[in-house]
Amino acid sequence: MAQSALDGKLILAVDDEPDVLKVLEEEILDSCPKCTFDKATNFEDASKLIETKNYDVVVLDIMGVRGFDLLEMAVKKDMKVAMLTAHALSPEALKKSYDMKARAYLPKDKLGEVVPFLEDVLTTDFKSGWTKLFEKLHGFFTDRFESDWEKKTGLTWKEW
Repeated sequence: MAQSALDGKLILAVDDEPDVLKVLEEEILDSCPKCTFDKATNFEDASKLIETKNYDVVVLDIMGVRGFDLLEMAVKKDMKVAMLTAHALSPEALKKSYDMKARAYLPKDKLGEVVPFLEDVLTTDFKSGWTKLFEKLHGFFTDRFESDWEKKTGLTWKEW
């Protein structure tokens, strides 16, 4: 197994669905057994963990755990954050994630591919990371969002 950029890293995943956390834990630890994986199922527990530890990567569900509030807390501590969603999969939530300095916006449909996305979060700068994300997920977003989703975000992805 090739070494992952996640090896040796401290990772927090927050989701109100225990089965999602289980999949994240399995995917990450199978690929990166040398990382440390913490998890929380609610805002209160997650906020305490963010306040007391220095995570290398934080994966936040948007709905159910006040993901944008947790994003704000984590970014203030210079943590790299990937937003994860199913119910808030929209151009508006995508734009808000970008504006609030999340490093990625991942659909739960892509849980099986989470490790490469998180490796990109760790190994690329903000804008380059978003560029890579859109190279990988542009077709997915085009299929799931309205046809003018790029215009709604107000960001010109292709100019990057």
